Amino acid sequence: MARFGKVLTAMVTPFREDGSLDLGAAAQLAQWLANNGSDGLVVAGTTGESPTLTHDEQIDLIGAVASAVDIPVVAGTGSNDTAAAIELTERATGVGADGVLLVAPYYNRPSQAGLARHFGAVAASTDLPVIIYDIPIRTGRKVDTATLLELAHGVSNIVGLKDAAGDPAETAKLIAQAPEDFEVYSGDDSLNLVLLSVGAVGFISVAAHWAGAEHADMIAAFEKGDVAAACQINASLIPSYDYETGLAAPNPVPAKAMMRLVGLPVGRCRPPLDVEPDGQAEAAAYVLAGTRLGAAHG
Repeated sequence: MARFGKVLTAMVTPFREDGSLDLGAAAQLAQWLANNGSDGLVVAGTTGESPTLTHDEQIDLIGAVASAVDIPVVAGTGSNDTAAAIELTERATGVGADGVLLVAPYYNRPSQAGLARHFGAVAASTDLPVIIYDIPIRTGRKVDTATLLELAHGVSNIVGLKDAAGDPAETAKLIAQAPEDFEVYSGDDSLNLVLLSVGAVGFISVAAHWAGAEHADMIAAFEKGDVAAACQINASLIPSYDYETGLAAPNPVPAKAMMRLVGLPVGRCRPPLDVEPDGQAEAAAYVLAGTRLGAAHG
């Protein structure tokens, strides 16, 4: 059993109309997600607009969500500044997080040796389990398989990877050589089923906001050997994968539009993601209609 569950939703962060953080709405959303297919939550990640949150806001958000639900809460505490990541990780540990997600340092593009030292130093600042987040399209630097293996074998509380590197063959090599209890989560919804096939234990998903049940069903079908059913479910989710991000409406703009559609007060994104294209609500309604939640909601 995956230590944080199999379907984790990368949760959006609710804001009020004036752009201020809405902790009450965050607790409400977290509870709703827990009741609609999420085994766990990732809070204050990229989908949670962490680049626009202050450190104090991140900690307040993590604490509010951890207090609101009984499912695991994984806190996004990564930074491209090692000292800042350590501070955030220590504070998240103190407010009830069950684990931390550390994105690879972005923009300054450290060497592989620098990445290894960064992750090791941050992991040493907590006794919580640590998931590394590898998303080179955003960070500008791939965490090499050799570096991940060094950390997986050498740092006891580095226990998993959120994989959004887009290279399933390399992921298969990592899983084959990593410790048996090192867990890989798909971090790219369009590759969820592909990464299951090479040994991923679950998903850290955006589309699980509105299709958590389908994600759980896909994993269950795959695990019992019904690959045809898993493929069918995955095919039904392609409109959700296509919807969740794009050039005109990057993640989390679509997810927030979807949550507003189902009646959750998440508000809009903070600048510079505050521009929502015409037709976003209609696009959300079309995608929702093809899901189990949409059938119940409609």
